[in-house]
Amino acid sequence: MTDVPSEVPVGAATVATAGATIQPLNRRTLHDEVVDRVRTLIVEGQLEPGSRIHESDLGRALGVSRTPLREALKVLASEGLIELVPGRGAIVKRLTRRDVREMLDVLIALETLAGRLACRNAADAEIAALRATHDEMIQLYAAGDRLEYYWRNQAIHAGIARLSGNALLASMHQGLQARLRRIRFIGNEEPQKWAEAVAEHEAMIAALEARDDARLATVIAGHLDQTWERVVDRI
Repeated sequence: MTDVPSEVPVGAATVATAGATIQPLNRRTLHDEVVDRVRTLIVEGQLEPGSRIHESDLGRALGVSRTPLREALKVLASEGLIELVPGRGAIVKRLTRRDVREMLDVLIALETLAGRLACRNAADAEIAALRATHDEMIQLYAAGDRLEYYWRNQAIHAGIARLSGNALLASMHQGLQARLRRIRFIGNEEPQKWAEAVAEHEAMIAALEARDDARLATVIAGHLDQTWERVVDRI
């Protein structure tokens, strides 16, 4: 699923050959692991907005050398989560209220269009797969697992963009969504706000399943407008 970090190694079953037990290769590289871990630290706020990332300290904490960490920071800089400042190194990006409002306005335009196109273009199996991700998200909400809930939430938004069938739209959405990761995460810190967001997602998936493009566009726009209301006091 898009935007959901893979925590479980992927590979074949353990094989015994020539008297030796051979473990399957972990196809996730160290680079992927470091990118995902630092991204999560930023999303959760353990690396605070405006703070400088001390490479030696963070590398020791993660158990990696500076080389893979620096490569990971370059990826996160391309996502807009950090800034690489000459003479200062990597700084966790701090967004202003204006930054967030402007990005949400563009995200509303992209996601409402994506929703309309998805209702027309997505295959039934693709919509069913997105429903399965939604159901996983609801289970995580019931369990109070906010971080894993968040990754499924982001996968659903990215999934609607992908089901639009418009590759350019999906690419633009991916870049913008990455820059708003921390902001979107803090919107669910209060139980009432989290419950409201869940109800909005229920309405989104129902509209998609009904292929009601006008309804889905309206729900998405309202959901993202409410995102602003849920985060504005925290920026």
